[in-house]
Order: sequence, then C-alpha cells, then structure tokens
Amino acid sequence: MASLGELERTVMDRLWSASGPVSAAELREGLADRGLALTTVHTVLTRLEQKGFVVHDEARPRRFRPRATREEHAAELMHEVLGQAGDRQAALARFVGGVDADEARLLRELLDRG
Repeated sequence: MASLGELERTVMDRLWSASGPVSAAELREGLADRGLALTTVHTVLTRLEQKGFVVHDEARPRRFRPRATREEHAAELMHEVLGQAGDRQAALARFVGGVDADEARLLRELLDRG
C-alpha cells in the first residue's frame, strides 16, 4: 500500500470525518488555516486517487470520498506490515504484548467470535 504524506493524511482525515462526498473547494475551506490554493487541493486529491485512497463521482464539481473507511485502511496496513514480517509469530507476540488490558480483552472476544 502506498504511504501518505503529511498533507495527504490531513486530507484523508477530513474525508474520513465527512458525512459524505466532499468537493475540493469544501476541503480547501476546511483547511483554510493552511492557506492552500484550490489547485494544491486538486493535486493532492489526484495523487490520493492514483494511490487508490479516494474515488470521485462524475458530478460538477467532482466530489471525493474515501475508497475505504479509516478502520478498513488501518486493518489493511496491519495486514501489510504483518505480511512483511520475517517472523509473523514474533511480530504478533510483540503487538499483543504492547496492548493494554482492555484491548487484550477485546482481541480475545474478537478471536472467540471468529
């Protein structure tokens, strides 16, 4: 999976938080504190689309939405990283060893359901 730059992550956070598809102009307004030009927002959206993170509709103006939810994206990253581990068991053990008691209980519940 392609990695995200800082501005790309910010745009994705906005898209994930939105209640529906968002235009580039709406994104720019939401990022007004950054002083971005509309062309910059369009460029970021184009890159995110090329990387497979967003899709757009054919309306005018185009409206963009995430291809996957934030949770689906996080799970995909976890699977990708685990797939790259030389020793999957060791990687899982390190991960599980770093979770707190509530997360461990949740993991047990999820595994029991599976």
